[in-house]
Amino acid sequence: MVAALWAWSGAATAQDGAPVRLGYAKCAHCLPMALIPDLAKELGKELGKGLGKGVTVEATGFNSGNDVLTALVAKSLDVAQVTYLHYVTALDKGFDLVAVAGEVNGGSECLSAKGLNLAAEDWAGLKALVEARKAAGTPLKVAASRGNAQDIHMRGALLKQGINPNRDIQFVNIPNPSDHLAAMQRGEVDLVCSVEPFASQIRMAGAANHFVLPYDQAAGKLTNLIVTRSDVIKARRAAVQAVVDADVALVAKLQADRGVWVDVINQKTGLSKDVAAEALKNAEPDYRMYRARTLAIAEMMRDLKYISRDVSKEVEANMDYSFLEAATKQSRDGLGH
Repeated sequence: MVAALWAWSGAATAQDGAPVRLGYAKCAHCLPMALIPDLAKELGKELGKGLGKGVTVEATGFNSGNDVLTALVAKSLDVAQVTYLHYVTALDKGFDLVAVAGEVNGGSECLSAKGLNLAAEDWAGLKALVEARKAAGTPLKVAASRGNAQDIHMRGALLKQGINPNRDIQFVNIPNPSDHLAAMQRGEVDLVCSVEPFASQIRMAGAANHFVLPYDQAAGKLTNLIVTRSDVIKARRAAVQAVVDADVALVAKLQADRGVWVDVINQKTGLSKDVAAEALKNAEPDYRMYRARTLAIAEMMRDLKYISRDVSKEVEANMDYSFLEAATKQSRDGLGH
């Protein structure tokens, strides 16, 4: 399948006999990570000659990217799919985190309660509503899962429109994105910035209206990163390479056959294939890592008081393009550096 496109780029070491523990969040653009173990196995078989022999991957889904990051830092995982937000936040806290590849971008949507009668992309109307509610002492309630990409996409988009997310609204944290629908149905929030496929679920259930895809901010559509720790790279470089090789193959697979993607969303969430297919209209597979935009994200997060210091040096130092270079046979300049 993919042997002609990517060459296996590292011989197995003694440590590679143990499974690589991979974690991912349960969202539309994260769930394809569940396909990584089989892709890694297939690559190892096709490329033969003993390279990669014994490199197996065990993938585990978590409710949120925050949970995945916690497990990686605690050394319960070897490799994790998180977000650019998690990457910057972890570096701000001094954690050992190394970004090695992208995966899927997009997946964010802001939806408004039907009672607001807010037209799609009517930022002037939203700003007037925010100001009126703030003056009345009943600030607009805006929900997201704090710490995920949708949270930072929403906050950055609000700030760019002159709405301060720390002062002008009441932020409501709903940690598990699968709970966003119920919160909107119960009238507990006025707006929610959710992740796919839950954003499509909310809209298709008639619980809220589309407001905006919140990509007009420093992060743009950037969402997912695959990260590990420096000790894992040192001890199990070939194993990390196996994951990145499989990730590159995964992106090609998702670009060629969205049906595979729909199936894994359906299987892992129980949501219908119609919801899954709708969710994929807002998702872009991409294994590249975008250095300049990551620096802009870090600056935006500092402006939003999400992080406490300038982490630009750490952001650059901890983006390791060597695995992508080996997997794709491209230079880092063509991989987002």
